[in-house]
Amino acid sequence: MKKHIILSGILFSTLFLTQCATANNKKNMNNNSVYGESAVLAKEIPTKLLFDKIIPGSVVVRNNYDAKKSKNIIYKEGKDYIIDYKNGTITRTKKSRIPDYSKHSLYKVKNFDYTKVKSYSNQPFLIWIDYKSENNTDISKPIVYQKNIKKTLDKLESGKPVKIIVFGDSISCGGEVTEPRFAFYERFKKSLQKKYPQSKITLENGATGGDTTVQGLERLKNKVLTRKPDLVLVGFGMNDHNINFVAPDRFQKNLKSIVKKIKSKTGADVLLLSTFQPNNDWNANAHNMKTYAGITKAVAKETKSAYADVYSVWKKVLKRKDQPSLLNNNINHPTNFGHWMYSQAFIIE
Repeated sequence: MKKHIILSGILFSTLFLTQCATANNKKNMNNNSVYGESAVLAKEIPTKLLFDKIIPGSVVVRNNYDAKKSKNIIYKEGKDYIIDYKNGTITRTKKSRIPDYSKHSLYKVKNFDYTKVKSYSNQPFLIWIDYKSENNTDISKPIVYQKNIKKTLDKLESGKPVKIIVFGDSISCGGEVTEPRFAFYERFKKSLQKKYPQSKITLENGATGGDTTVQGLERLKNKVLTRKPDLVLVGFGMNDHNINFVAPDRFQKNLKSIVKKIKSKTGADVLLLSTFQPNNDWNANAHNMKTYAGITKAVAKETKSAYADVYSVWKKVLKRKDQPSLLNNNINHPTNFGHWMYSQAFIIE
């Protein structure tokens, strides 16, 4: 049991944990443009992009999310990959320089145990794709119950300083993003700063890799209650959801207790966020994230908090995208693009 608790914190360096609340954001999508969509390509099998009806001449494929990296490899269309512009797919060529995902140790392995293999990460296989689409459908979800963070929004509107604390598991800490500025909470902070430039917004990360709501309650005082926040982003569920971990009724009780203590002890607004279904082929996946997302939304409503519906955004994307293309560790840590997907549930209206 313990090894699965540790998973969401795995691959974290001490240095990165000290950087959790730093850095800026990066624009991901503008009008019909997509920036840095992640994908893994196996053999010569077509892989779907998020959108179809790709505009010819708009595609750039590279080996790094950040297009400004000086040593990026830019893959060549026709030589390394083939684009089906109408159907929105990308296919690796037989002699491509793009890593072949079929060589991954867990490729197509069902009910896998990541501890049984030497390497389970998808990072060596990931590619990053910019393109434009005529069918760039809006996948964003405005914050639900936004009125419940009115106190924070009023402060921002009036130019007062606002302190945000992120509290949750390793995803809430930015697990495995290549740079802290790409984490969903930094993207959210930057969007608020752009909307309210007259206010000084600070962000502090109190998340801990591997935590469930059980550990969250234990850490709450030191990580949140003593830190004088104005707004707390609470993100649990990924580890709670694992097989034989925190049952739905216990999860609901714990989450409600966390929120009530934050509100009563600090007076801060709370924004709860759901998470996504981990890799369906992982042996610790309870395949019940819909229930945990529903509980998170219900707790938000009951406690007069706001709710970011990450679960629904992710579910919508998975109508076209495959899971490994969105997972850094092939289990439950989003890619940089996955963190951008998270940010699409944090839209202020």
